[in-house]
Amino acid sequence: MSEKRRDQRGRILKTGESHRKDGLYMFRYTDTRKQRRYIYARSLEELRRKEAEIQRDLADGIDYAAGEMTVLELVTRYMDLKRTLKENSYRAYDTVINRMRKDPFSQKQIRQIKPSDAKAWFVSLHDRGYKQSTISTVQCVVRPAFEMAVDDDMIRKNPFKFKLSDVIPKDAFVRTALTREQQDLYLQFFQEYGGGSYYDDIVILLGTGLRVSELYGLTKADLDFTRRCLYVRRQLCRTANRPYFITSPKTKSGIRTIPMTDMVYMALKRVLKDRTPPKTEMVVDGCSGFLFLDKDGRPKVAMHLENYMRLLQRKHRWALGEDFPVVTPHVLRHTFCTNLQRAGIDIKSLQYLMGHSSASVTLDVYTHTDYNSVKHAFDQIAANL
Repeated sequence: MSEKRRDQRGRILKTGESHRKDGLYMFRYTDTRKQRRYIYARSLEELRRKEAEIQRDLADGIDYAAGEMTVLELVTRYMDLKRTLKENSYRAYDTVINRMRKDPFSQKQIRQIKPSDAKAWFVSLHDRGYKQSTISTVQCVVRPAFEMAVDDDMIRKNPFKFKLSDVIPKDAFVRTALTREQQDLYLQFFQEYGGGSYYDDIVILLGTGLRVSELYGLTKADLDFTRRCLYVRRQLCRTANRPYFITSPKTKSGIRTIPMTDMVYMALKRVLKDRTPPKTEMVVDGCSGFLFLDKDGRPKVAMHLENYMRLLQRKHRWALGEDFPVVTPHVLRHTFCTNLQRAGIDIKSLQYLMGHSSASVTLDVYTHTDYNSVKHAFDQIAANL
C-alpha cells in the first residue's frame, strides 16, 4: 500500500490536495466543463472549506470557476447580449458601467457577493452622494446580470433580489401639479417675460400632456386640423454623440392620437403661421418637416426648452413669487394628467392619452389631489350616500 501524502506538519492530505514549497495549499479538481482547475489557500482548514463549497456546487451543477468572474465582467457580458434597448437606455446603462469601472466593488468575484454585500454597496453609493434614481439605474443593470449568472449556473442565488426602497431612502424631487391659478399665472408670466418664442410650446404641452421630445418630434404631417387632433408617432432626441436622432415613443402605448383643445388648436395654428421654412428641410432618420424650429432653422430639442424655462424662472423669480414651484416640461405633463383626472375622465382614457403601458403609473405617479378636489368630488356624490 502506498504511503499517504502529508503536509509539512505531518497531516494526511486528501486526493487532489498538496502542500507547496511556498507554504500554500492547493486543491486540483475538474469543473463541470471537464476543465482542470486549481484553488489555493494559506491553511489546510481554509482549503477544505473551499473544497466543500466546490463539491456542493459540482453536485448541483454550479460552475464554481465561472463564479470567479468579476462583477464588471458579468455586467459587460450581460450588456453585450442586449440588442433591443433604446438609445436613451443604452446611454443610461453605459454611464452606469463607466461609473462601475472606478468602483472597487466591480472587481469582486460574483460568487463572493452576498445580499448584505450588495446592500452595503448601495448604501455606500448613497453615502457618497448618489441619488436614489441613479442607484436604481445601477440596480436595473446588475440585478438582471446576476439573474443571468444564476440561469447559467455560475452562482446559486441572486444577491440583488431586494427592494431598493428597503435600503435607500427616497430622495427624488417630487413633482407637483400646478393649480388652476398657478397655470394661469405661469402662462401670463411666459407671455410677458418669455418674448413669445416658447409661449405656444408651453400652451401645447399643458394642453396635451406630451413629453417634450414627443412635442419636438411632431411634423406638419402629424397635425389634423379637420379632426382637431395630432398624432404622436416619434420622439426627436439629441445627445453629445448624436446631434439628432429619432426614437419611437417610450412604450408601444406612446403611439397615440391626442385631441386638440381650443387653446392647443390656436397655438398650433400660430406655430405653423410663424414657422419660417428653412432653405433646406432637415431630414432626421427619414423624417422631415418638423414643426418647431430654432432661429437657425433646425429642429428644436428638449434641451432648448428645458434650459429656457429654467433660466427664465430664475431671472424673473420675483414675478412669480418665491413660493412658486419650479416648472419643467414634465411638471406640465403632470398638470395635464391631474387636470383630466379631476375633471372626471375615466382611467383607461387617461392612460391612453398619457401613453402609459400601465394604469398604475397614471394613477400613482402622474395624478395629484388635494383637499379641495376631494371635497368637490365628495359633494357631488354626498346626496346618494
